[in-house]
Amino acid sequence: MSHDITKEKIIQRGAEAILYLRDGELVKERVAKGYRIPQIDVKIRKQRTRAEAKLMERARASNVSVPRVRTEDDFRLVMEYVKGTKLKDALNSMDAEARRKTCEEVGALVAGLHIAGIIHGDLTTSNMILSGSDGRVYLIDFGLGKFSLSAEDRAVDLFLLYEALKSTHFAVLDECWESVLAAYADCFTASKDVLARMETIKKRRRYK
Repeated sequence: MSHDITKEKIIQRGAEAILYLRDGELVKERVAKGYRIPQIDVKIRKQRTRAEAKLMERARASNVSVPRVRTEDDFRLVMEYVKGTKLKDALNSMDAEARRKTCEEVGALVAGLHIAGIIHGDLTTSNMILSGSDGRVYLIDFGLGKFSLSAEDRAVDLFLLYEALKSTHFAVLDECWESVLAAYADCFTASKDVLARMETIKKRRRYK
């Protein structure tokens, strides 16, 4: 069913999708790509929409803070709109204690995903919302996510978070990363192998 996006309050335009508000809910609509064969384009958008909904539903069922998926159709997810601030815009200005607690929460959230067999695929502080209503951190945008129990996949997921912190929050990188890892290891009994692999990935990238 077609829908006129131009009438909605657009939050963000991305390469793959447009985010907009409708009736107090957040809608993520995957847009057609003119460079793809139409039948393939439809198939890809359907698959990615369905996959993202499943990842979010599994995460929520595993007590990981993500927006609730209200409805899903071929190319569109209607989700709970979490009002708050992107962690990217808040982390650097927090006092040390609040930052420590927030980073511990992030580490626990990532551990929760990995325990549930979920790889986020784009763990950056731009994809984390600090809720204004309950103060919790919510993970958003599972568009690059997948299901996996691989220690390598989990390690890459963590490494992407490290790189995001290094890029955007360098001044507080060490304290943030220490808190993230401490909580991750505390919550995830199989973390030892993941963390060892992540250090290998860091060394590989350093000497490229």
